[in-house]
Amino acid sequence: MSPHRKPIHMNFVKRAGFSLWSRKGRTLVTLSTFLVISVMVLAGVLVKDATAQARTEAERSVGAEVNLEMDLNGLSAGGGLVAPQIDATTVDELGASPLVQKYNYSMFDRGVVKAGAELVTEGVDSSTSYMGPDGTPTIGILDSALLPDFRSGNFTLLSGAHLTAADKDKHLLLIEERLARKNGIETGDRITLGANEGKATAEFTVAGIFRDPRPSSEPEPEHLVNPANMLYASVGGFAGLNSTADGPTQVRTATFLLKNADDVRKFKEEAERIAGSALDGFTLDANDKAIRQMTGPLDSISSTAAVAMWLIGVAGAAVLVLLVNLAVKQRRKEYGVLLAMGERKWKLIAQQALEIVAVAALAVGLSGLFTQSLTQSAGQSLLGQEAAEARDRLDSWQPPAPGSTGLDQGIDPDDKPVENADPIDRIDVRLAPADLATVGGVGLGIGLLATAVPAASVLRFSPRTILTKGK
Repeated sequence: MSPHRKPIHMNFVKRAGFSLWSRKGRTLVTLSTFLVISVMVLAGVLVKDATAQARTEAERSVGAEVNLEMDLNGLSAGGGLVAPQIDATTVDELGASPLVQKYNYSMFDRGVVKAGAELVTEGVDSSTSYMGPDGTPTIGILDSALLPDFRSGNFTLLSGAHLTAADKDKHLLLIEERLARKNGIETGDRITLGANEGKATAEFTVAGIFRDPRPSSEPEPEHLVNPANMLYASVGGFAGLNSTADGPTQVRTATFLLKNADDVRKFKEEAERIAGSALDGFTLDANDKAIRQMTGPLDSISSTAAVAMWLIGVAGAAVLVLLVNLAVKQRRKEYGVLLAMGERKWKLIAQQALEIVAVAALAVGLSGLFTQSLTQSAGQSLLGQEAAEARDRLDSWQPPAPGSTGLDQGIDPDDKPVENADPIDRIDVRLAPADLATVGGVGLGIGLLATAVPAASVLRFSPRTILTKGK
């Protein structure tokens, strides 16, 4: 072996370093390109991680909820007029699933307030409702604390205790403070209720007094009565007052709070297996509206970051391919001399790859110094704008007039905003070693791709042709 060939074989790594140092302009352009790619990719990864964490926290705060409700579409298609009902015992079986954390169900009927108590008459004209004299909507409930208005904080329990599953077969009531104040009723007092039909009556003990913030002049939207007169009763006791036959309590709605938001599909399958035909006329819907309302802005900025990341990545890779290809053409004579001295072609390609990888590694390291703060500032600003726009849309929603579905006015009641589910306007960007590893992997892949394209021309080099003809 010639003594002149040994340094060439041993020092292609050193040659890469000399090449980067001697061609500072090209190295700086390549570094800038890689730095832009690294910053954008790392920012995209950080935004994705931050929004995923915020979404997880939102799901944890809201909880996974599945509602058993009447299938309005099926009822209309079948021409039915009677709302379906399901045995409470069947709902209890579903609630006993290990997937369920808590559950609730309810039934509705008219309760008639008997002598010794009077309904609140100030405000809503009772003649507009179908409850009749001394009649008021009464909701039989398994667990009043799980009612949406209590869970959201809209209703406040002022005294006493909530109705629970342990009270199911007792005769207990929750009443509104205005009804209690008018009749001088306190927790522990009794109210006599009459059945919707017939002469049956039962005494109910006031277990608690709550506050409904709606004014007496604003009708309760579903039953068009003064909200001060709404009653909530233990479901078994109230069902027994209005039942005309022996048998399990029949309910029309149920709510299941799952332990894990990822178990919604599994719970639906289990419910269909356990309940079978008892679910006919009902739907099992996940109440993810609150989560969608809260995470809408997160989805928007996450999508924007992903698109920007891909565009910059593809454009950067194209620029790098052009830079490396141009560098190969400019260094043809250098490569020709090296090949004529016996250097292997694969080492020339390895030198190119080493130069690109070294610049890429430096760019990734530099990006890690400031991308977290940059992403926090830019992401927070963008998220704040998206959240503000989302809040404006929610605030602009107007409910339909009392007694109207709103469909004829172009108002969809399902678009009603969920209370206490404000759009998330804050993310916490954290840089983890795994994020840098991800960006490093992307940078390495782009660098090797940029090297692979010009490598084909290196493999075709002929030292004699390069040195004699310059080609």
